[in-house]
Amino acid sequence: MRLQYISQGNTPEEHLINIGEVCEAGCRWIQLRLKDVDLAVYLETAIKCREVCDQYGAIMIVNDQVSIAQASQADGVHLELSDISSKEARAILGDNFIIGGTANTIQDCLKHIENGVDYIGLEGYQKVISELNINNISIPIVVVGGIEKNDIPQILEKGINGIAVSEMLTDHDDLEKRISDITKLIAVTES
Repeated sequence: MRLQYISQGNTPEEHLINIGEVCEAGCRWIQLRLKDVDLAVYLETAIKCREVCDQYGAIMIVNDQVSIAQASQADGVHLELSDISSKEARAILGDNFIIGGTANTIQDCLKHIENGVDYIGLEGYQKVISELNINNISIPIVVVGGIEKNDIPQILEKGINGIAVSEMLTDHDDLEKRISDITKLIAVTES
């Protein structure tokens, strides 16, 4: 999966609407990212998100909350630096869950790799990618943060495995075309 949608919305319901629209338009990797909601609301929303993702055959990742990922039968969890460690998450979730972790430095990357993450979400990637390459360290990297369509070829040419976007796919009338165009950009860069 090369294109991940990080959900947006002012309410959990808006997140679900946006997730449904993005899935319908062809995106198959979803990260449910709710902030400032209680765990009961997060779980209820995650269960509904699971239903939407199942309908479209999409991978579902829950942001921050290992317990919500487990209870909603998500495919995985994405951990921010302030969350529990990826090592603890792996111990709780087991080997069949996808675990991603945010990193801002080479040290963050090395810690995640040591703890067995499946991918690293990286903002400000160029310096860190260079350091990983110098040290012959290989792990799937997903770039996050303010990505525009025109940035995609340059990002992927650096050896990045995927991109995670939010604003680029939220509340747009031409969503199917946007996802198709992004997918084509990714395919051209891979050839």
